Amino acid sequence: MGVRGLQGFVGSTCPHICTVVNFRELAEHHRSRYPGCTPTVVVDAMCCLRYWYTPESWVCGGQWREYFSALRDFVDSFASVGIKLVFFFDGMVEQGKRNEWVKRRLKNNREISRIFHYIRSHREQPGRNMFFIPSGLAIFTRFALKTLGQETLCSLKEADYEVASYGLQYNCLGILGEDTDYLIYDTCPYFSISELCLESLETIMLCREKLCESLGLLVADLPLLACLLGNDVIPEGMFESFRFKCLSSYTSVKENCDKKGNIILAVSDHISKVLHLHQGEKKLEEMLPLGPNRALFYKGVASYLLPGQSSPWFFQKPKSLIMLDKQVISMKPESKQGVPICTEPESKQEVPMCTVPESKQEVPMCVEPEPKQEVPMCPESKQEVPMCPESKQEVPTCAHPEIKQQLPEETDSDFNLEVPMYAHPKIKEDNPMDMDSEIKQQVTLVSDPEILKVARMHHIQAESYLVYSIVSSGEIECSNTLEDELDQALPSQAFVYRPVRQRVYTLLLGNDISASLAVKEWFVYPGNPLRHPDLVRPLPVIIPGGTPNLKSLWLNQEPAVQARRLDALLACFNLSSSRDELLAVESPLRALCCLLIYLFVQVDTLCLEDLHAFVAQALCLQGKSTAQLVDLQLEYISPRAVQLGSLLVRGLTTLALVNSACGFPWKTSEFMPWNVFDGKLFHLKYLQSEKGYSVEALLEQNRSWLTRFHNLKAVVCKACMKENRRIVGRGHWSSHHTGGQGVGIAAHLSLGVVGPG
Repeated sequence: MGVRGLQGFVGSTCPHICTVVNFRELAEHHRSRYPGCTPTVVVDAMCCLRYWYTPESWVCGGQWREYFSALRDFVDSFASVGIKLVFFFDGMVEQGKRNEWVKRRLKNNREISRIFHYIRSHREQPGRNMFFIPSGLAIFTRFALKTLGQETLCSLKEADYEVASYGLQYNCLGILGEDTDYLIYDTCPYFSISELCLESLETIMLCREKLCESLGLLVADLPLLACLLGNDVIPEGMFESFRFKCLSSYTSVKENCDKKGNIILAVSDHISKVLHLHQGEKKLEEMLPLGPNRALFYKGVASYLLPGQSSPWFFQKPKSLIMLDKQVISMKPESKQGVPICTEPESKQEVPMCTVPESKQEVPMCVEPEPKQEVPMCPESKQEVPMCPESKQEVPTCAHPEIKQQLPEETDSDFNLEVPMYAHPKIKEDNPMDMDSEIKQQVTLVSDPEILKVARMHHIQAESYLVYSIVSSGEIECSNTLEDELDQALPSQAFVYRPVRQRVYTLLLGNDISASLAVKEWFVYPGNPLRHPDLVRPLPVIIPGGTPNLKSLWLNQEPAVQARRLDALLACFNLSSSRDELLAVESPLRALCCLLIYLFVQVDTLCLEDLHAFVAQALCLQGKSTAQLVDLQLEYISPRAVQLGSLLVRGLTTLALVNSACGFPWKTSEFMPWNVFDGKLFHLKYLQSEKGYSVEALLEQNRSWLTRFHNLKAVVCKACMKENRRIVGRGHWSSHHTGGQGVGIAAHLSLGVVGPG
């Protein structure tokens, strides 16, 4: 993430741009300057997952109770000093960043292979140096934060642009994350999550204005520098020869600086001493070797420009026009163009400006604190009344804020600029505002604007999972899972839960549409090179009484519809025939029971011992405190149990998809892992069951759990028998189980998989 080489450069060459700050002091300073305005920190949650996951055990599927407790401590620490937190999560992968996403997923695959090699060799969890976040961590963190009462938002693209926009628009105290792009955006101060000490609330603030001072640049030059160095939009190799030429002519090479550091200095020197000389006289493409990469380069620079900002490196056009694929688009609310434009009036916020004589451009500057002031604020605001997050409660959703940046005057026909998206979080369900016209302009798989509006709202408010991606673009992705590529007996979670997703596609897209299309799935599984998405056909979803439409499932508030929602959920798992038995199971074990039935039908290499372990851990979990779970000790680590733990957690994320697609028949608490699953506890029960422990021993001699255990087991076994699946002990396995892919999985190619796109 971020700009190539900049993180290391800041640490080794420009440490003076890093200042130790205390959030308590920053908050007090903010309140004294802006009475009545709550100090707010906007959090890039995806950057913080590794910091938040503090449990010692991570390989077994996740220590969810411990993790939830750690998140509560994090939230409480900031609340104790009066700081409001707003959390942003990545919503979708931008097409321009798909290659980078693929590269990281393949790198993660190699890391996962090393993890399983270590487990097989040492029979223990690897050290923290090989740490890999548990499957589903990002998804369930959203729900955990909402449970804790936090404002939690999901972006329409990658989150960094929306984080930076939110921080600027609402005069936030700062951004908390770990991404050097936040040094490039001209927004509020940037704080490091990796350097945060939660006990003292001290961390490092990285000041972009001090960085510019070190490099001899203006803040407005940083997007240009970022693209010349390479980032998630611009491939690193695109300007390699240019950077080499800059380095060759650079006369101030520092011996104590590494090669990447000297390249940053050399490119910055070229911008300040060469490009600035001709700025305003020559077009940027005349000063740089853009060639065929011209369109992508301008797109990269524009991606850093927040609402209301412009770049001095773009020639000004006489009219507010932007050329997009040969289309001239007027930047007006009533525009009929194909790219949705935000109809919200431009923000009235006055960002403090400091005129820079050299460029005649007004850019925000970092103002050093007064000599006696101990709290560094960057930038220092001069406005009397700041815009606070709580001061604008009914602002419409913005997909594209009014864009001020002007592009080169002679725009080629291949210049396909995707204007950065900013989804304004303040949405009111009863106020559709101007979203109708915006949604109609999008090319979506679902044409009903009301349905799209609801799906979009649930997506932004982090209440659903994957639904908006399916109905809007027909393309979804799922990151890496801890799966052993050498274990051929257990299929990948991507295949196990694919039939469920295929039925969801039919439910969301309708029988007419779904019959003629395939959804693009970017799912990571062993052996998938990710060169293309899998094109997956929807499967028929058979619901007793007929398939209800989405308006009925999502918008009808009549009590009878709730039963239809549950019917739809069970039909997606092909469990309609077990409805009565499942309804008799108490919460929160009902959802887990549903998932276990589906798993054991789909994967015929799961045995009775596995079922005993899953059910025993769920029951024992109900009676254990977080401290007791922390103290659990494992004799050794089994690679198969590791994969089973991840498989179950991915099933819980699939439940999140189905539940939101069906209009939320179940409360989310019913399938949150901290209520039904603990990785280390499951691993313990798996090892005990594998050794032949009795049911009484698995249940720790707790007689009150014994009846519930047998009832749950009976529900699962009875439902499986309806599908001609008899669950037997490992000793009864026939030889064909020792390498197969499972009856429900071996034929996955015949279940609607068209192949790569």
